[in-house]
Amino acid sequence: MTINQYDFNGKKAIVRVDFNVPLQDGKITDDTRIKGALPTLKLILEKGGSLIIMSHMGKPKGKVKPELSLGQIVDAVSAALGTPVKFAKDCANAEAEAAALKQGEVLLLENLRYYPEEEGKPVGIDKEDPAYKAAKEEMKEKQKEFAKKLASYADCYVMDAFGTAHRKHASTAVIADYFDADNKMLGLLMEKEVQAVDNVLGNIKRPFIAIMGGSKVSSKIGIIENLLGKVDKIILCGGMTYTFSKAHGGEIGKSIVEMDKLDVALGVEELAKKNGVELVLAPDCVTADDFSNDANRTVCPVDAIPANLEGLDAGPEAQKIFADAIKGCKTILWNGPAGVFEFDNFCDGSRAIGNAIAEATAEGAFSLIGGGDSVACVNKFGLADKVSYISTGGGALLEAIEGKVLPGVAAIKGE
Repeated sequence: MTINQYDFNGKKAIVRVDFNVPLQDGKITDDTRIKGALPTLKLILEKGGSLIIMSHMGKPKGKVKPELSLGQIVDAVSAALGTPVKFAKDCANAEAEAAALKQGEVLLLENLRYYPEEEGKPVGIDKEDPAYKAAKEEMKEKQKEFAKKLASYADCYVMDAFGTAHRKHASTAVIADYFDADNKMLGLLMEKEVQAVDNVLGNIKRPFIAIMGGSKVSSKIGIIENLLGKVDKIILCGGMTYTFSKAHGGEIGKSIVEMDKLDVALGVEELAKKNGVELVLAPDCVTADDFSNDANRTVCPVDAIPANLEGLDAGPEAQKIFADAIKGCKTILWNGPAGVFEFDNFCDGSRAIGNAIAEATAEGAFSLIGGGDSVACVNKFGLADKVSYISTGGGALLEAIEGKVLPGVAAIKGE
């Protein structure tokens, strides 16, 4: 079933969205996630349905924390939808509010993660404890009951929270078991996200380049190895630059490094060579004598950084090499910055990548940007309308590209 085919007239739809928006003094500082869900929510209302919206916020870990209450965003959601939104203060005991919902009305449930059953993890017991296994099985059963309760509020289920699709939580996957195939579907945002991943991996136009940044090789190794079987070129930048340099005996000063992953870095280089993939690493970097925007800057080769300095950005030569590698590519994936982009004085490497991607996109490339930091880069440099697609899900996007099945998608498709 697809959301465009479904007849919502007179029906109640329970919709999992990602309203985990940043708050400051109870006010939303970035409403991107709310805007992302609007097409799905408005479509259901336009088709004569009523809405029960559910989401998590932050990590309350099974406890009620007022500062993480979704009650703080009711007014903002009402304004965005253009209709009043009711609020259920207890997501697990909202039968009365759901039953009273009339056609065209909207109900927002309180933070799902106030209940440990949402994530399905035992609380207050260590994984090493002999009793953990039994506690986990018990929690699994409780998670099913929690999901069943949520499902009982509505006639159909819509999954539209790509940012949590890689988690088998009660509201993102387990709940789907309580709806038949004709009454569960992906939302419009999820459809776009799944299609964007398919465009990158299932319909590759070459040359295909991936730009992987960030601080650690370890957190990206799965996706890097997976990509080495698909891409023509791969740029590895950011903090992992110095682990690769150290693996070859380079002097990296105070730069971030994973000493226990030097063999992994060498293994990546071997795999790239074996697969005929052009591996692009920064030859130089911008170093600092302190981790701050106002630190003294110097350009150094990545294998000859003085002991008192640390690399915080890709150097001028690296920026040119990165831009040249991106030029002419037809499929582009970017996840992770080239340096400490939050500091204006150390964001030139990330900016050079962003500009090169924008130029390639203007020439017909499909560019997919994913992960919080990469998206923040694109927004910071004013390039959001110059790339093909910006993904709302960091972890989910990476796992999808890594080739893993996303529980939130599989539950709808019956996989």
